[in-house]
Amino acid sequence: MRATASPAQDSAARPADEEARLAAVRRYQILDTPPDGAFDRIAALAARIFEVPMATVAIVDTDRVWFKATHGLGGMAQVGREPGLCASAILHGEPYVVTDAVADGRALANPLVQGELGIRFYAAAPITTSDGQRLGTVNVLDTRPRRPTEAQLDALQDLAALVMDELELRLSAIRTVTAERDRRAEAEHLARTLQRTLLPPALPLVPGLRTAAAYHTATAQEVGGDFYDLFPLNDGRWAFFLGDVCGKGADAAALTSLTRYTLRAAAIYDPDPCAALANLDTVLKGEYQGSSPRYCTAVFGVLTPLLDGSFDITLAGGGHPPALAVRADGAIHPLSTAGGQLIGMLPRPRFVQTTTRLFPGDGLLLYTDGLTEARTPEGTMLGEENLIRHLAAAAVRTADDLLETVEVLLKRLGEGVSDDTALLALSVPADSDNRTQENR
Repeated sequence: MRATASPAQDSAARPADEEARLAAVRRYQILDTPPDGAFDRIAALAARIFEVPMATVAIVDTDRVWFKATHGLGGMAQVGREPGLCASAILHGEPYVVTDAVADGRALANPLVQGELGIRFYAAAPITTSDGQRLGTVNVLDTRPRRPTEAQLDALQDLAALVMDELELRLSAIRTVTAERDRRAEAEHLARTLQRTLLPPALPLVPGLRTAAAYHTATAQEVGGDFYDLFPLNDGRWAFFLGDVCGKGADAAALTSLTRYTLRAAAIYDPDPCAALANLDTVLKGEYQGSSPRYCTAVFGVLTPLLDGSFDITLAGGGHPPALAVRADGAIHPLSTAGGQLIGMLPRPRFVQTTTRLFPGDGLLLYTDGLTEARTPEGTMLGEENLIRHLAAAAVRTADDLLETVEVLLKRLGEGVSDDTALLALSVPADSDNRTQENR
């Protein structure tokens, strides 16, 4: 059955469930969106089927009728809802027809009828959701009275259904994007939370030493495998380590946790740095026996405080970039543990040990390869030499200086940093630093 307007019909009326209808309009997020070819083609097709000069795809808002697509209306974007043709059309579940607007008291007041367009014929099919809410209409308009055929009105309903299908597809896409964004946000939150559990919440206070550490993630959604720690031994010495496990995500997190706590336990059992790395190697091979090998690189060190305020350091490396000694006179040189092999990978790995002393004014920087393997704007790797050159130019003096300088460098490299980076810096305050600290 077709709905035909009469002067007494639909005057300023609104659907009984208008609040629910407007909620449905908002749900589809279609209002005030840019022009779209799919809807433009539907409007053009409607005009061609009816052989009329004008057609629209219209959404009925609170106090306006907004056109998602128009054909032959010269860029008109919207009209007032009252008095309205579309506003009346959404009151009906079947095509709504005004055969001659000048004979319809309500339609006669419409600006499309009274204005320059001089609309006389109007037909609309409601755009109806699966739960029965009418969002708007697909409309055809002409400047002369006419009576559409049943076949034309059936086609108009089909076009309205196509509009609804398109809106459903877009709503599904919006929900998918929103769900993915929420999933990513949740994953980032979980990754940050898990990452915090894999690192010490704060470095302990070491008498006579300044310490600083940082962790920079390259991918917020994934848990990295870099780690560091600093803790006291039972004899007044201090142990520290920094390293990088293979992989990302949950497997890397499990391996990082195992590695960190194994090194802590190994240091209590035997604080010799090479022995600690050898114990970790044994544990990793036993834990992942029969599966794909899981390995890591690490630097393990022991700090021995001396009476003159300096510290002896013994370092052992297993496949890891060398630590950098930063001297009070500005010299920077790597503490070579070259030849140390991957931990957990080889049948009988060899670990290399070295010793040095940190005097007042000296510092030490440990880092993972996410720093030196970062790409410069020219596309080359930063490398150890460029890192040393950058630190020397900054005239770093304290652990905080070391960390701040590296963090500025990481920000400058930006997207060139493709892997996580862990940093651990130690420094022995110079006499002038101690006096400054005392005067604060």
